[in-house]
Amino acid sequence: MPVSLPESNVKVAISPEEIGDEDEYYTYVEGVGAIPRDIYRHVQSNPFGDLPRYSIHIIIQHFLIFASFMVLAATGLPLYFSDLSWAPYVLSIFGGTDLARLIHRIAACVMISVAVYHLITIIGGIIRQIMKGRFDYKRTQIPRLKDLFDLIHDIKYFMGREPQRPKMEKFMYKQKLHYLAILWGNAVLISAGATLLFPEITARLWPELVHGILPDGLVKILSEAVANFWPLPAFFQDFARLMHVDEAIMALLVVAFWHWTNVHLVPGRFPAQWTFITGKITREHQIEEHFMEYLNNLKDMPEEREYMRILLREKGYYAEDDAPVSHAPETTDNPVKITELEQ
Repeated sequence: MPVSLPESNVKVAISPEEIGDEDEYYTYVEGVGAIPRDIYRHVQSNPFGDLPRYSIHIIIQHFLIFASFMVLAATGLPLYFSDLSWAPYVLSIFGGTDLARLIHRIAACVMISVAVYHLITIIGGIIRQIMKGRFDYKRTQIPRLKDLFDLIHDIKYFMGREPQRPKMEKFMYKQKLHYLAILWGNAVLISAGATLLFPEITARLWPELVHGILPDGLVKILSEAVANFWPLPAFFQDFARLMHVDEAIMALLVVAFWHWTNVHLVPGRFPAQWTFITGKITREHQIEEHFMEYLNNLKDMPEEREYMRILLREKGYYAEDDAPVSHAPETTDNPVKITELEQ
């Protein structure tokens, strides 16, 4: 007698041929089997990470950027707001105003050095991958139209209008937003900070740069308009000071604390996601939020293919070299297993 289940609750994977390219629940991987989208609920994960994600270069860069930025914020903000009641107490921690100013400049040199180091490693890594024929822009921080679709899909998922989260790449839309924010923030902080640190040089550089970019007629109009109340070099100095502190406050509030909350304090990651130290990501996290990267790991890691094949077999899904299995998962963590549809 056939087994009947509510149609809305049935997903069937009898063979790889029945899994189409547009199937959102099953993904067939040759040599592994049919991987359901919510398999992350059943995997074993080490909180310190199971699968490779970041190289030692990225770990070092992340730590130095984080440390230098926090020192810059801790010394720069009380220097700027020195007339407020709390500023002298903070500056006293760093040995006073003069020493705090020196520490601020040293931290700025560290941040600039790390930014240059980051560009060198990123460009060098891309060139090396291109030469080896292994470069895949989908695994980079380059924004794509798919990121917008993933964002819309994810919003629908959290509103209960999609059954599964989207299949995202190594870097999902949130991480690309973080990365672009850091790039913009570094560019503003470094350029504005250099203007304040070398006023004589930038007093000549910025006006020359404006003359080189804008048409002469427009430059003349702007110069005459500004000169009535602000000499052009002084205008750039005051503008750089405003840019520097405003960007620092925004970076501290939006990038740092938003990043901390989104990465370390979310359910399933609390109290910390240890990737920034170990360079590894948990299996559960990668399958849930970076499913396409997990598929890449399955291609490169025989031991991970074997683990997933065994897990699929244990959970009653289609596993390679197994007899075809029909499977109807429930909405709970424990799926319904149907090994016989007839008799």
